[in-house]
Amino acid sequence: MNYITLTHENLEKEHICCAISGNNDIQVISKKEWLKHRLDEGLVFLKADVRGKCFIEYIPAENAWAPIAADGYMFIDCLWVSGKLKGQGYSNDLMSECIRDSKKKGKNGLCVISSQKKMPFLSDPKYLEYKGFTVSDSAPPYFTLMYLPFYKGAPKPAFKECVKKPKTDSDGFVLYYTHGCPYTAKYVPIVQSAAEKSNIPFKCVHIDSREKAQSAPAPWTNYALFYNGEFVTNEILSENKFISLAEKLIREL
Repeated sequence: MNYITLTHENLEKEHICCAISGNNDIQVISKKEWLKHRLDEGLVFLKADVRGKCFIEYIPAENAWAPIAADGYMFIDCLWVSGKLKGQGYSNDLMSECIRDSKKKGKNGLCVISSQKKMPFLSDPKYLEYKGFTVSDSAPPYFTLMYLPFYKGAPKPAFKECVKKPKTDSDGFVLYYTHGCPYTAKYVPIVQSAAEKSNIPFKCVHIDSREKAQSAPAPWTNYALFYNGEFVTNEILSENKFISLAEKLIREL
């Protein structure tokens, strides 16, 4: 299998794996615009030369869009291999290249946000354990920060204090999101529209800078839904799923 690294020169023409639609799709446009700026900050997007979900995306932790303290580490935004590409060794290939590249760049190790058990859109803890990662920190209700140090005694990455008790000051639903991976540009308006049609109090907060992301109220900044100040889920919701969840939470008041 051949692998391709995204650059400023090939970004516009290359398929970016998750957003299968054409280049005029809002997900593709927003993600590529986001990637364009992150490439200058050391982000690496390595993908198999196939049309499908088979890629790894990582960035120096100092530039990560996540509330973590992990200086000297490389932060994995996403490792995704799915569908017919699973079970063929591509995950191991991508992770091995990430390790090789990060060591070459003098990093302390790798870190990645996961969970106590497999959750939607979060890295699989069992796979990470298989690759030698261990938990360095945790944050409610189910997030873990896993790391793979490259040498004995490497400092442990940690979540920032702002996510140790994830809360917001707003009533109703508040959805924090970015244009990072996974792509939410198409799905945030769907949930917002569903809330408006059902007269459900709802507000969107677009996290549009690294600084805002690093001080966000939840570890997973790409999609974090709160209700009456309490974290609810990081799962990207369809209209029906959101309405069902909203009705359940409102009944419980």
